[in-house]
Amino acid sequence: MEKVKCECGHINPHGTILCEACGKILDEKMNQNELLDMRYEGSARRSQTYNKTIIDKVWNFFSSVKVGVTLIVVTLIASIIGTVLPQEGNLSIQIPVNQYYEERYGWFGKIYYTLGFHDLYGSWWYLLLIASIGVSLVICSLDRVIPLYKALKNQKVTRNSGFLKRQRLYSEKQIDNTVGDIAIVKGRLTKKRYNVMEENGNLLAEKGRFSRWGPYINHIGLIIFLIGAMLRFAPGFYVNEALWIKEGDTLAIPGTNKEYYLTNHQFILELYDESDGEVYKEALNQKGGVVKNYQSNITLYKAEESLPGEKPKLHKLEDYQIQVNKPLKFDQYAIYQSSYRLNEIAKMTFSLTDKESGQTFGDITIDLTNPEENYDLGNGYHVELMSYFPDFQIVDGEPSTKSSKPVNPAFAFKMVTPDKPQGEVSFAAIQQTIEPMGENKYKMTFKSVDTVNYSGLTVRKDLTLPIIALGGVIFLIGVAQGSFWYHRRIWLKQENGVILLAGHTNKNWYGFAKEIETIVHGTKIPVPVDQTLLKEKKAMEGQGGKSVG
Repeated sequence: MEKVKCECGHINPHGTILCEACGKILDEKMNQNELLDMRYEGSARRSQTYNKTIIDKVWNFFSSVKVGVTLIVVTLIASIIGTVLPQEGNLSIQIPVNQYYEERYGWFGKIYYTLGFHDLYGSWWYLLLIASIGVSLVICSLDRVIPLYKALKNQKVTRNSGFLKRQRLYSEKQIDNTVGDIAIVKGRLTKKRYNVMEENGNLLAEKGRFSRWGPYINHIGLIIFLIGAMLRFAPGFYVNEALWIKEGDTLAIPGTNKEYYLTNHQFILELYDESDGEVYKEALNQKGGVVKNYQSNITLYKAEESLPGEKPKLHKLEDYQIQVNKPLKFDQYAIYQSSYRLNEIAKMTFSLTDKESGQTFGDITIDLTNPEENYDLGNGYHVELMSYFPDFQIVDGEPSTKSSKPVNPAFAFKMVTPDKPQGEVSFAAIQQTIEPMGENKYKMTFKSVDTVNYSGLTVRKDLTLPIIALGGVIFLIGVAQGSFWYHRRIWLKQENGVILLAGHTNKNWYGFAKEIETIVHGTKIPVPVDQTLLKEKKAMEGQGGKSVG
């Protein structure tokens, strides 16, 4: 598209409303306005100039402030909904997540899970919303800040008279000799730390231009903040995992790519008693026990390099006691004591028994975490584990399990003996035995259980916090920059024996008008009039005259 050449000689980009140099109105429609819109100095914005290609349409879409606000509102609403029910990462459950939400919260929980709100901050569509806000901020900023920067950089001292007359603060007066008055005004402006430029007896005094960049500094801070938030989805930047580990177990620490392992030696639970002070007596009487401390005595290991499929060799790093508010910290990770489970069933022992004589032929001990399929008792006696139901229930007449947690374990056994080589089937649970195939000669008799304590640990790693903090600091700088300072410009122009004075600011018009009044006080240069207030006053007087008539 062709560029526009002003009568002052400056060449402006296509779509420019006010000449970047002298301020002359280039758009005939703007001549009808009494005051000028100075938000972007009348410079050409790409979104208002080009609208042909796909790139133009995408640019124009994201450059809209309405689109940006809409994206932010939608994201805020989604974030609020995400707090209605607990997020998946904060749950300490052993059953499938979809089953938990449906059983705990009914139809609402099912819809909540289906729409992905159970893992809101890890869902693809929430990430897309965050990315869209970032794109909108970048395009909105570039669409406005570049033209604004060029216009402010190219502005001349001597401005077009039409430009000055359409400023909100404006005055003009016929003055014979202005040399002394202009010198006084120039000196006062300099004392007030204005940047004063002079050309052919005309003045341009400017102060606080840097405040115009405050909103865009805000945008930069927000963009950095969003980048930090999005990096939480990148591998290695953010870890927030739950680790349930029973006493005696050694497990790989989740989120470390099996580089670190943890052994839980012992879980300790301490309760307050009356000897700890009178203040606990009432609570002890009401609750029966108040937790004083719970901790996990652990050993941290680092796995040495090994071949694929080879059991890793562990190198001991340290022994530690993890307590509430006393996490284990290593290599940018932190492991917190967050929960516990006491006296969980770990193993169950059954005896193969002759029902009539009561004679036993050996015991089998089943590890509920990793049960074996076959148990050889010797002398031709053999037990096969056909089915295992950790949390036994009957659904439609068929055995099933509510969860993978061994709350109410049950087993289907096949018992092979010398006199019953075809085997007999026995269904056994705690304190009960069922014979689904009819009367058996043998049965699996429940003998004992072994319990164990579990430590509930939370593994965290967050490399995005410095980035998020940096974005927040930059955002606050932008807020201060745009809130506590304001851009002020004063133009003085001599034209055919008439002196024209105009002023513009992006905020605090009342204070700015008072400042100009102080600067021109005692000189022949007239105090500028606020044309907006004058117009409102005339409108009110006109309405009053009509009502009286």
